[in-house]
Amino acid sequence: MAGAKKVVLPKAAELDERVAGFLRHLAVEKRYSKRTLGEYEGDLRQFQHWLAEKRIDLLRVDTLTLRGYLARMHGELEPASIARKLSAIRSLYKWMQSRGLVEANPGTLVATPKQKKHLPKVVPIDEVTALLETPRADSPLGARDRAILEVLYGGGLRCAEVCGLDLASLDRSSRLVRVRGKGNKERVVPLGRKAFAALEAWLALRPMLFSKTRPGQDPHALFNNYRGGRLTMRWVARMIDRYVALLALQRKVHPHALRHSFATHLLDNGADLRGIQELLGHASISTTQRYTHVSVEQLMAVYDKAHPRA
Repeated sequence: MAGAKKVVLPKAAELDERVAGFLRHLAVEKRYSKRTLGEYEGDLRQFQHWLAEKRIDLLRVDTLTLRGYLARMHGELEPASIARKLSAIRSLYKWMQSRGLVEANPGTLVATPKQKKHLPKVVPIDEVTALLETPRADSPLGARDRAILEVLYGGGLRCAEVCGLDLASLDRSSRLVRVRGKGNKERVVPLGRKAFAALEAWLALRPMLFSKTRPGQDPHALFNNYRGGRLTMRWVARMIDRYVALLALQRKVHPHALRHSFATHLLDNGADLRGIQELLGHASISTTQRYTHVSVEQLMAVYDKAHPRA
């Protein structure tokens, strides 16, 4: 949203014991990822701080109170961000309701903000191929970069999933990789020959990064930085930016764009939508169906360009 302001929070106070208990539930019983837990905690800390300013007890929040809290964010935050905060609060009260701490969930009657539907950004096959072949495979870091790109595109993995891979995640005999995705759900994804060849080339050179013992090394991580530590999502995004700049591509290629391209290219070549859903780890087929709209748009673009009476 143009001109959107960032909500700046005062220094967070101690977490309410019920919020802390809910977060422990998400971590221990639901096994949420650190990133997701961090988002929940940030959203609930903000809500808790606002309640403290208004002198409203957490257990006495009603629907009108919650609507007032969310209304202040309109014009400052994207609808998707407001929806995420509402989801965190709903989940908190659902948990407290199940434990008899509150009688009703104040978020039940609050409508989720309507969000803009963005079609996935897809990179053309020729540009994906050029990007994957840009890193030099004759050095440890070049071989690592090529392997990361091949796995992002060859398996349709999320960036966080790639950064979380361990050596033990690979089944080298069957060319399979065990991935832990959103909600800590596990799935098994096949990788093509080129992706696994790039992985084998990287694994042959990977021990060179551990020739010296340094603080922060992670011998279990599949992908490491030059000091042997585990890579971060931000680092992967910057790595892709470097290779895109070398190729002078006229587009921004986010790591997720390779996942979108994986799905769309499979669909364009006749893959079954249900199969793509399994590979991507989507809980709902409706999420995967976005890629059918992308393919229709591409078809119409070809029609408009080629048909004499378009």
